[in-house]
Amino acid sequence: MVQCTPDLSAEDCGRCLVEAAGALSDCCRGSVGARVNLPSCNIRYEISPFYNESRLEELAGGHHTDEPGQPTRDPPLPPKPGVQKGNNITRVVVITVISVVACAMFFVFVCLVLRKKMRRKPEENHETAANEVSSDESVVYALSTIRDATKDFSDDYKMGQGGFGPVYKGILPSGEEVAVKRLSQYSRQGDLEFKNEVLLLAKLQHRNLVRLLGFCLEGKEKLLVYEFMQNASLDHFIFDPIKRSYLDWEKRFKIIIGVARGILYLHEDSQLKIIHRDLKPSNVLLDGSMNAKIADFGTARLFAQDETHGSTSRIAGTLGYMAPEYAVHGKFSIKSDVYSFGVLLLEIISGQKNNRVREGENVEDLLSFVWRHWREGTAEQVLDPCLRSSSGFFINDVVRFIHIALLCVQEKATDRPTMASVIVMLSSSSLKLATPIEPASFMPADYGSETSLL
Repeated sequence: MVQCTPDLSAEDCGRCLVEAAGALSDCCRGSVGARVNLPSCNIRYEISPFYNESRLEELAGGHHTDEPGQPTRDPPLPPKPGVQKGNNITRVVVITVISVVACAMFFVFVCLVLRKKMRRKPEENHETAANEVSSDESVVYALSTIRDATKDFSDDYKMGQGGFGPVYKGILPSGEEVAVKRLSQYSRQGDLEFKNEVLLLAKLQHRNLVRLLGFCLEGKEKLLVYEFMQNASLDHFIFDPIKRSYLDWEKRFKIIIGVARGILYLHEDSQLKIIHRDLKPSNVLLDGSMNAKIADFGTARLFAQDETHGSTSRIAGTLGYMAPEYAVHGKFSIKSDVYSFGVLLLEIISGQKNNRVREGENVEDLLSFVWRHWREGTAEQVLDPCLRSSSGFFINDVVRFIHIALLCVQEKATDRPTMASVIVMLSSSSLKLATPIEPASFMPADYGSETSLL
């Protein structure tokens, strides 16, 4: 006889009986009777009946007593001992074998299903990602088209290296020139950042934001296709000893105002509220007329219109341009971009990278260098020497821009102006400016100007 408690499923019952049968074989082989009791099941066999056999017959036949007038049945003869023992052992063996086979088949079935899902997962993920980022504003390019446009990502077509991968020039079959951002397979910009950049740029339309034309997502390749910017990025000019002379004050002023308007659009004027989080010269592109356009939205964060700040455990951006509260505590807001703009403004005015400025034997970071001259009343010493002989240059205007930049890099976010206020201050020479205090600077000793946290 075998029994399981009513709360067990058929699978669990079979598993319990297999265990009981194993115990029965170990302890009672050759015995004329035995019983194994487990918490949820039991097995028992004897050479003679150990239950009320007539009662079972009554229940099986649907009656309980003999009808009046019917002859009384003789009690059945007990089965032969050898037959009873053989039947019980056979029953146990059959139940055991069936249970083991059922469990094995179930296990094999589960393994096959999981294996099939694992094989299909990469393709499904990329197909899902492509569907999610598709929109009316962007085009899905075939990988073969991009390979042909960039000569299979030739080094001769390489324009630069971004935080998430290289950027190539491409020529489409129509003859249109494009910029192709190829996300590195080893970078930390995965599908999340890729979809983030595509979805954001597809919805943003402003003359000071780079325009996304389309994307490609095939196999391991994640590619973004942008409008081509003839003059590459701002860092190729302001930090180059020869090209920097091409940027007179009028061109630098135009770039500064363009960047400020682009950030203001992200913060307040678009239908979305976006914090860029990685504003720096290499992410400011220049077209043929030296109009500035902000690029690289992989680390940007989308806010609801009523949100004012956020926090993250994953710091993304570039040291030297990060606001202290973001670099140290992961707290960010629109004032984080204001801080980055202030650093960028000082780099455009001085032609110096923010991590290291050498003046004689003295070496310090850019914010300390600017503050020292501001405090000593020698702010004109901060200016790029190329500016002094440029057209449209007025020393008072540039010193005023230094003043505005210092307000943007204040340590407390609440002490920094909004981008709307910054544009008003940049555009009006008569507006009275607040007095800045010593700016904050998060600058590790071993830091390089393009040290990105991605």
